[in-house]
Amino acid sequence: MAVKITETALRDAHQSLIATRMRTRDILDIVEQLDDVGYYSLEMWGGATFDTSIRYLNEDPWQRLREIKSRMKKTPAQMLLRGQNLVGYRHYSDDVVEKFVTKAYENGIDIFRIFDALNDFRNIETSVRAAKKVGAHVQGTVSYTISPVHTPETFIKMAKQLEEMDCDSVCIKDMAGLLSPAAASEIVTGMKKEVSVPICVHSHCTSGMAPAMYYAAVEAGADIIDTAISPFGWGSSQPPTEAMVAAFMGTKYDTGISLEKFNEITPFFRNLKEKYNSVCDPISETIDANVILYQIPGGMLSNLVSQLKEQNALDKYMDVLAEMPRVREELGYPPLVTPTSQIVGTQAVLNVIMGERYKVIPKEVKDYARGYYGKTPASMPPEMISLIIGDEQPITVRPGDLIPPEYEKMKKEAEEMGIAKSEEDILTYILYPAIAPKFLKGEAEEEELACGCNIPASSGTNVSGIPTEYRVEVDGNVFDVKVEPTGYSILAADGGNKRNGAAPAAEKRAGADTPGAVVSSMQGMILSIKTKVGAHVNEGDAICIIEAMKMENAVNSPRSGIVKEIIVAEGDTVSGGDALMIIE
Repeated sequence: MAVKITETALRDAHQSLIATRMRTRDILDIVEQLDDVGYYSLEMWGGATFDTSIRYLNEDPWQRLREIKSRMKKTPAQMLLRGQNLVGYRHYSDDVVEKFVTKAYENGIDIFRIFDALNDFRNIETSVRAAKKVGAHVQGTVSYTISPVHTPETFIKMAKQLEEMDCDSVCIKDMAGLLSPAAASEIVTGMKKEVSVPICVHSHCTSGMAPAMYYAAVEAGADIIDTAISPFGWGSSQPPTEAMVAAFMGTKYDTGISLEKFNEITPFFRNLKEKYNSVCDPISETIDANVILYQIPGGMLSNLVSQLKEQNALDKYMDVLAEMPRVREELGYPPLVTPTSQIVGTQAVLNVIMGERYKVIPKEVKDYARGYYGKTPASMPPEMISLIIGDEQPITVRPGDLIPPEYEKMKKEAEEMGIAKSEEDILTYILYPAIAPKFLKGEAEEEELACGCNIPASSGTNVSGIPTEYRVEVDGNVFDVKVEPTGYSILAADGGNKRNGAAPAAEKRAGADTPGAVVSSMQGMILSIKTKVGAHVNEGDAICIIEAMKMENAVNSPRSGIVKEIIVAEGDTVSGGDALMIIE
């Protein structure tokens, strides 16, 4: 039985190694060659690609899908869908789920790999049904993890449930590289006895076990494996495609793919990897068997590093890894995959950088404890529920049942803002209402690579005539870099406009050392302001919401008093220690 290959270079591989920063224009020239390899499918959309496209790359994710798909004539296009979460970080109403799946199919998706982070299959019912309705292939997914409440029998039973839901294939999603060869053999063997649909195995090389595990899984009957072209393989990404093709060559599992097919593809991605070297952290490329202890999935690892850098807390990396399993246990042993990896990971980061556990609890963590993400694998300790949500009682119904239809309501909002040029734009706004308006209005800016790859050739100085481009040599390597002064002179030269959310020097009236100042404890974006000048607030009242690490974090007033001044505005970017408002 020939084993089939799903190539992940266009989605999970760069999500795992370079925080999903690969731009569409850098992908398109190689798509036709990838299409000609003979893959089972190309995973090229979903996951974090939607978020990062509008948050960092100033790209339309829908256009990305259409452009890549237009160059694929032979190979099915595959996406990763988070069930009721879609490609966001909360559950959306059923009408939004149905609309999103339909539009994704119309724009080019052939195979929907659908999962729920908690393996609560109530949360994938709507998306599975919608994908089947439009005629797509549905790959129901089991999120693999290790805990006292997860056993091989648990996952075998889940596969049977997915087949009964009319899924066309089943995927074992080993997002953190925890699946051992022995466990894979046992689980795949058990699944093949219980289901008649194809079995796919997805893993990451974080622990180093994945290549050996893949071979054991295929021998046990797995039909499909996920791999990444070698420059974007290994580390927290998938096993390298070329190596796995070679490993099965000449056996009864031979993929039928010629290694000559990669003669152009591998060098292309090698050069591309070099271009993105500045955002490829060595931690993400390292084999680390300790992942079995902290269980961070591949895609989360590079993002965790990125988030710690944003908070100027990369020195706390090992402390966060140690905190992660502790938080996971307290939250009922969720598999660590988006969005639960983000929920557990962000809470662990906050517990460490705040110096006090659960001093700051994001809205998403509270919603998780309320049951809004689904049923936890193990019951959360009552004292944890009380700590996070007080006297509230968690729900027991399907979370989606509590969400009223929201498509038409938010469509109207988008139309009133003038950003609803298409149904796709409306969906983008619904998924990311905090950041989508700026993108859809054309006001977003593309994040620049540290290597200077996006610097226009004509730009060499700022408006004050100060040089902004330099050639720097580090250990024999030469880099073209761009720098920008952030002091008064550049702001004045810019006409006094705000830049990167910081108020111009001439406008700043209060700083962190001003009596009564309330400062931000983290880097992030001001999502909303909950008070106004002259209002009375009580100690503990939420005075604004900061979006940090993709989570909503309330800033509570440290004292009762009158709001004398609000220094920031919604949409501003702030750093840890920045003054937000004055309360006297």
